[in-house]
Amino acid sequence: QVQLVESVGGLVQAGGSLRLSCAVSGRAFAWYNMGWFRQAPGKEREFVAAIMWWSGGSTRYAESVKGRFTISRDSAKNILYLQMNSLLPDDTAVYYCNAPVYDGTSPGAYWGQGTQVTVSS
Repeated sequence: QVQLVESVGGLVQAGGSLRLSCAVSGRAFAWYNMGWFRQAPGKEREFVAAIMWWSGGSTRYAESVKGRFTISRDSAKNILYLQMNSLLPDDTAVYYCNAPVYDGTSPGAYWGQGTQVTVSS
């Protein structure tokens, strides 16, 4: 069993930054491809970013966040991060961490509880 617990999100003005974290427990963190997804009101959950399991693993981003968001992982602490810069009102959503991401952008079986990110204009 894998447990994923996201940090508290927040309210930020457009152009601002926020960092989300996801603490992983239960199984070997290092063996999972990890990712972030989000769901805005009235919309389907969508892929945001993913990072492969190996040290220095490759990353992948949705076009809408490329160049603004950075996904990273601390394998020693079993924590996944999402650094979000130059935030836009369209980034407002509930953000979820997920494992194991497969095929680069498809979610696996384990989800965090979700954390609200609100970007004001």
